[in-house]
Order: sequence, then C-alpha cells, then structure tokens
Amino acid sequence: MFHQHGDLRDRTREFARRIARACRTLPGRDNVARVWGDQLLRAGGSVGANYREAQRGRSRAEYRSKLGDCLREADESLFWMELLELEGCFKPALIGPLKQEAGELVAIFVTLLK
Repeated sequence: MFHQHGDLRDRTREFARRIARACRTLPGRDNVARVWGDQLLRAGGSVGANYREAQRGRSRAEYRSKLGDCLREADESLFWMELLELEGCFKPALIGPLKQEAGELVAIFVTLLK
C-alpha cells in the first residue's frame, strides 16, 4: 500500500491513463459500450483529480470529504468495468488487472478515511 502522497498521486494518474487506454478498445458502434465507457472514463479520471484536490484541502474536513469522493469514484469505476465485462465489451484478460487496481485504490481510500 502506498503511504507517500506523491506515490498515490502518481498511481491515481496512471489509473486514469490505463482507463483511457481500455476505453479506446471499446466498440464504437455499440451504444451501451459508448455510454458506459464514457461513465467509466469520467469516474476513472475523477479519482486522481479528487485526490489532487484533497492534497490542497484547507481543512481536515475538506481533505476527508475529497478522499470520500476518491473512494466513490474508484468504486464507481469498478462498477462500470464489471458491467462492461459482463456485456462482453471487455475481455477479462484486459480488464482484470484494472479491476484489481480499482479494488486496491478503494481499499487505500477506505484506510485513509479511518
């Protein structure tokens, strides 16, 4: 688990990049893949953006609130990946490691919030 803020910043940024690469593989003519892929792209990018905002929090309450946003967005990312995989839009070999990373990020944010 990452304890350094810079490491988690880098990790959440890389998570967003990996989400973007995965979304580029989605079938473009499939409405479900397109809409759910857009949701995944937004949620995956929001994890890192909210973590950066948390680092600039003006109070402990603001910091915790933004960490809560990170947790929700990481969990939402996992939700969209699961749905897209169930619908056959993602191959398990492609999305499995990304789902694992989302799960690990959820666990990290849960720990930071305790």
